[in-house]
Parts: sequence; C-alpha cells; structure tokens
Amino acid sequence: MNRRPPPVRGFDTAEFETRTVIAQGMMDRFALSAMLLSTEAEVRYYSGFHTPFWQSPTRPWFLLIPCQGKPIAIIPGIGAACMAATWIEEVRTWPAPQPDDDGVTLLADTLNEVAGADGKIGIPMGHETHVRMPVADLDRLRALVGVDRFVDATSIVRAQRMVKSEAEIEKIAHVCAIASDSFEALPSFVQIGDTERQAFAKMRIDLLQRGADDVPYLVGGSGPGGIASIIEQPTNRVLSSGEVMMLDTGAVFDGYFCDFDRNFALGYAPDEIRRAYDVVYAATEAGIAAAIPGARSADLFQAMADVLSAKGASDGDIGRLGHGLGMQLTEWPSLTNFDTTVLEVGMVVTLEPCMGFGDGKTMVHEENVVIRENGAELLTRRAPAELPVIH
Repeated sequence: MNRRPPPVRGFDTAEFETRTVIAQGMMDRFALSAMLLSTEAEVRYYSGFHTPFWQSPTRPWFLLIPCQGKPIAIIPGIGAACMAATWIEEVRTWPAPQPDDDGVTLLADTLNEVAGADGKIGIPMGHETHVRMPVADLDRLRALVGVDRFVDATSIVRAQRMVKSEAEIEKIAHVCAIASDSFEALPSFVQIGDTERQAFAKMRIDLLQRGADDVPYLVGGSGPGGIASIIEQPTNRVLSSGEVMMLDTGAVFDGYFCDFDRNFALGYAPDEIRRAYDVVYAATEAGIAAAIPGARSADLFQAMADVLSAKGASDGDIGRLGHGLGMQLTEWPSLTNFDTTVLEVGMVVTLEPCMGFGDGKTMVHEENVVIRENGAELLTRRAPAELPVIH
C-alpha cells in the first residue's frame, strides 16, 4: 500500500498571493492593465476554485487579474458559494445560462472598469491554450471593450505554471506513489484470461482504494508481439499467454496528475519484446541523466533519441518524448527537438521514449521527475530493469 502520508488538501492563501504577485510583476513588464483567464486550470491556479462542474459546457467562467490587488471572479451564480470559499473576495455573478448575454456585458463592464478606457488586456492565446467561451461571445466582448486591446499573455501563465512550488510537487509525488504501488501490485490482481476491460477496471479500482481521487486517464492495450496504439481504451479481447500488455495512467490527487505507464509480458516474454523494452528503458536512463537545471527540453529529447538511434530504433512520428506535468495531464514544455525551454529547479516533466518495432508495434516507457539542483529526482518508482511477467 501507499506509504506516503497524504498532503494537506488545497493551499495556504500565501500560495495564491505569491502566484498573483508574480503574475502582476510580469504583467507590469508587458504593460498590461489586466489579464483575463477562462479555462479550468488557469482559473484554479490563481483562485483555488476546484470543482468538477467544468465538465458542463453550458456556462463560461472568468477570472480577471488586475495590475494590483486580488483577482476578481466573474462567474455564473451557481458557483458563487464555491468561489466565495476560496481566497477571492470579489465575486460578480449573473444567472447563467443566458444565451443572449451569458456574462458578456458583465465581463466587459468589469474589464473597462479595471483596465480603464485604453489599458491592454492579456489573454493566453498561444500553443496549448484556448479561450473557454463561444466564439460569438468573444467577438462581442472584443467589440464592447476594443479589439486592439487584447494581447497574448501566454508567456506569463506558461512561465509560472511550468515551475512548481514545493506544495504542488508534494501532491504530484503523492499520486505518483499511489500509482507506483498499484503498478507493482498489478500482477497480483490481473491474470491471463481477464479481458482488457476487466484488467483496466481492476487497476482503476485499486488506484481509488489506495487514495487517488479520480482516474480520468487510463489507456493502453494488449496483443501478440506488442501493441499498435498507445492511446486506446480497453476492449473485450482476452489476455493470452505470449502477449504484452501496457497500461498508461493519469490518476489525480487534489487536482494534480501523475502520468506514466508500465509494460507487462503475459506468461512469457518473447525475445523481440524484451529487446524493445531494454531499448526504451536505456533511453529513459539517458533522459534522467540529462534532466539537469540549465538543460533545454531539446537536450532531453536528443539524449533519448540518440539512444534509440544507436540501438537501431527510431522515435517514430510521435512528435515528442515527454512533456510537462501538473494540474493537467500534459503541460508545457514539450520534449521535442525544437523546444528550447530551459529547465529550471521545480519543473516536473515526464520522460517518455517511444519506439516502433516488429509489424507496426509500439513500445513506450514513461517516468515522472522533478528537476532539482543536482538533477532529476524520480517521483515515480523506477520501473523494473527487466520486463515484468504476469504468470
């Protein structure tokens, strides 16, 4: 069972005060009068507003960070009590849904009040961001406030969220420990003759029993000679001897993800499968060694790609060999050959070398690490050096 005591849920007010002050310092450098946020992760990061109600697409939610002072929430009335329980003091609401004016006028009035008649308003507009409101409403908001006043604030949110506080790292480490325990125990509760659906359900239940809040991401598969796709949901196919099975989980504790996989041979491991496993394991070792402060994301990619290439494998067309991790299953940066993001102490990343082999089969291996002064610290418990076998 998981041996780590659970971290305290939520954060001290000081955590949100620090995040806001840092954001406002960057806003000042970019001459922004306000920053407008609308996605679940962004709103939660600066407010602590944490609810599964984001699953509903009916209502938009907004958080406005002024150049000074606390953020202002502009949200549907149904969320007023939940938002009031956070450190946010000013909560402006409307009785949503109102398709003809779903908070647009209230939001525009607040923006004009806070940013003045001509102040610049930042919105994350870059890669891996989106604006969570209808496009027609966004067009109307721009018309009411001024189209030219909105500028890209991706760099502000990106720079902050990539570097985790110790309180954030503790939550990620905790859910990584839960999932590590579950993966190690898996051969005791999954057996040959189970269907994929049964095997995946058993692991989901085990993760929840060990203390995960939710398991929104659990993919993988099984098959003779390996698996062809690493992002599919389980099927009713029966696990058979001589096959390989992979499960990749994004379990959650207090709003923070783990994201890693484990591979298992069923009954016995064919030589080709063992060789593929050895290659991606060695590539992961190279990634761990390269994950030091000052290295670039591209350096980690290259360290793993070099091992794959030297052993006759290729990184294929997956596009990257890892990514950031935190409040979302995948975050900045991307471990690609073109991402020049410099690693800093406190960044949490996945190392995910992947190779093609055999007749269209894929082997992927993944670990989660945090960048420390002396290099990478594993948050996941390192996978076995040899492919584990379920007998």
